[in-house]
Amino acid sequence: MRNTALSRCLSVLASAALIACATVAQGQSLESAKAAYKRPDLIPFPEEARYSPQTATLGKMLFFDPRLSGKQNLSCASCHNPSFGFEVPVAGAIGATNKPLGRKAPTVLNAAWIPTLFWDGRAPNLETQAMGPITAEGEMDGKFAEIIGRLNKIPEYSAWFGKLFPKDGVTQDNILTAIATYERTVVAGTAPFDRWVEGEESAISPAAQRGFDLFTGKAACAGCHTGWNFTDNKFHDIGIPTKDVGRAAFEPDDPQAMHAFKTPGLRNLTYRAPFGHAGQFADLEAVLAFYETGGVSRPSKSPLMRPLRLEAQERADLLAFLRTLTAEQTRTALPNLPN
Repeated sequence: MRNTALSRCLSVLASAALIACATVAQGQSLESAKAAYKRPDLIPFPEEARYSPQTATLGKMLFFDPRLSGKQNLSCASCHNPSFGFEVPVAGAIGATNKPLGRKAPTVLNAAWIPTLFWDGRAPNLETQAMGPITAEGEMDGKFAEIIGRLNKIPEYSAWFGKLFPKDGVTQDNILTAIATYERTVVAGTAPFDRWVEGEESAISPAAQRGFDLFTGKAACAGCHTGWNFTDNKFHDIGIPTKDVGRAAFEPDDPQAMHAFKTPGLRNLTYRAPFGHAGQFADLEAVLAFYETGGVSRPSKSPLMRPLRLEAQERADLLAFLRTLTAEQTRTALPNLPN
């Protein structure tokens, strides 16, 4: 009897110890997962384009100035509107030809952390990225010789460039440096998710917390949406029906590059619909519905893209989590443009 009682006692203690160990391990796993998405403390600026508030201010003026376009009617902000997460709420913004562009304008949010720009990654830095839309015939259709002459005739611009770039004043490179410096300061604000990561347990709902568990677990979203900006900055074919070759235009020898597009970051999603490289998905519900299909089967499709089986409650939880990545909307003060 005593041996039996002792055996039962030891069995109960062992079970309790296993539960305690499992709870600690689970807690460590959650904390590790949360730590992987912690906001950085500093914006990374390249050595050759260090931050200064004056340069960023000049860049902001240029970003919102339509005089950088051929007809002086479009600015960078025409496709990257602060009110819509530095995108626009249409599948293809209207460019200089008065026709929708073939791809949705990607957000400028958190671009300082993105090593290659555009959906196909054709720009190696923000300076090169800024040049693309300004000079593209279908977008802003600007010509730098004309832009430089125009800015030189504006006393305030001429003075700013002379002070910040005393060696050569208004040049193409200096215009792009200023715009890129401003774009690196465009950072998504602190969201409820960030407060939760920092330890404020009530910052997001229990449903959203379950959604994070799905995001990093069963749903496997974290396979591509990694880091604080929720992107691996890589290119994947996720099986979207499209004729657009994507990354393959620049890596034709890589069979996985066909129809592959850069993983978009997920910050401030609430303001950024529609989604997809061509705005194929009207809202987050449509995105999840597509992922549940597994996408079009073809040789280039990423092995990470498999049909996602979600229950109704799981779908609701995942959506609840994704919405915690949006910071409270703040007003972006428009600059006073010089005459």
